[in-house]
Amino acid sequence: MRSDAFPAQQGPSPLGNGSVWDVDAVILLVEDDAGDALLVEEMLADSELDSALTWCKTLTEARRFLAGSRTPCCVLLDLHLPDVFGLDAVTQIVESAPDAAIVVLTGRAEADTGLSAVATGAQDYLVKGRLDPEALGRSVRYALQRKQVERASAALRANRLMAQENARLERGLLPVPLLLDDSFEAVARYEPGRAHALLSGDFYDVVQTSDGTVHAVIGDVSGHGAAEAALGVCLRVAWRTAVLCATGQLEQVRLLEEILVAERSDPHLFATVTSLAFAPDRRQVRVVRAGHPGLLLRGGARVSWEEPEPGMALGLVPGTGRWSASELSLPGDGRVVLFTDGLFEGRSGPGSRLGEEGLLAMARRHGALAARDFVDTLVDEAADAASPYGGLADDVAVLHLGWGRSGAR
Repeated sequence: MRSDAFPAQQGPSPLGNGSVWDVDAVILLVEDDAGDALLVEEMLADSELDSALTWCKTLTEARRFLAGSRTPCCVLLDLHLPDVFGLDAVTQIVESAPDAAIVVLTGRAEADTGLSAVATGAQDYLVKGRLDPEALGRSVRYALQRKQVERASAALRANRLMAQENARLERGLLPVPLLLDDSFEAVARYEPGRAHALLSGDFYDVVQTSDGTVHAVIGDVSGHGAAEAALGVCLRVAWRTAVLCATGQLEQVRLLEEILVAERSDPHLFATVTSLAFAPDRRQVRVVRAGHPGLLLRGGARVSWEEPEPGMALGLVPGTGRWSASELSLPGDGRVVLFTDGLFEGRSGPGSRLGEEGLLAMARRHGALAARDFVDTLVDEAADAASPYGGLADDVAVLHLGWGRSGAR
């Protein structure tokens, strides 16, 4: 083959007499010497590989090609290029195309450099003067396989770390209710939204103090991700501490806002909260709302939507919030159901959402169910309704609370 088979042009050049091959991977040769490039092409033609070969004369051309490639790629990389020299070429390929396998092409006296290239991120190296079709083909196949194994191993490690982080966040966000006896029933469920591998900023807690009062909180930090979840954990722990220190409900909310403002990483983050205090006489519950949705009140099979006195969400305009407490009367078998807005904001049609009215209608259909079945049915039906439209987009937390028979907590 003549040397003029390599046209003098800018950008990557397809090799192989213009033939189009059915390929599973692309081989990218980054080499400025036309003679060496011709040698590599002839070796590949004599090997058992059936892959397209593209030639780039500079690292800049190669990076441009890799940026637009969507096919698995093995880069045959010379370390002496017009625009980069030595191991920096490997580093730049790894940074710009982390999924590409790399085989470094070295001179006879550069074996140590080849080993260093592998340590830098290449999968293999070959000495140009000792190339033969079998060795080249084997090196390309092995490099692609090693890269695939590396990616799978990295994904497995990331999944393990994510699972560990999720478990830590779950312990912080979703605690076991701290109740003194079985006279109060607390049933909870948390369902991460479809886009979240980690739990996000929804949180809740239940604590009974020595005077018999049962305190409960549910909250939702805006945004999604580990930072928001960590902030939710911080607020939940702060709330429990405040309750155990006999801090009043209104002071609890002010304290939570101060902590949110001090701990948030983004000044635009805010949180909504509802705080409850069930009186020991079992007839009243005191409610403080800070930007959070209303709640469901269950009495026998009847379900109603209640909107206690609202207040500003925490952190929207720090220091200016005005919150007040409302007294809610409980029927003899009254139960209160708290939830975050992910429960009713999921889609239920092409251009519609379940909404508060849809959630209330759903709750009324199942008003006769026991606490655990009632909570599970609400979450499952909301998820089923949203399933054709991508599922629930936001996290969902539901807290079912009331005096009466003991139950799963």
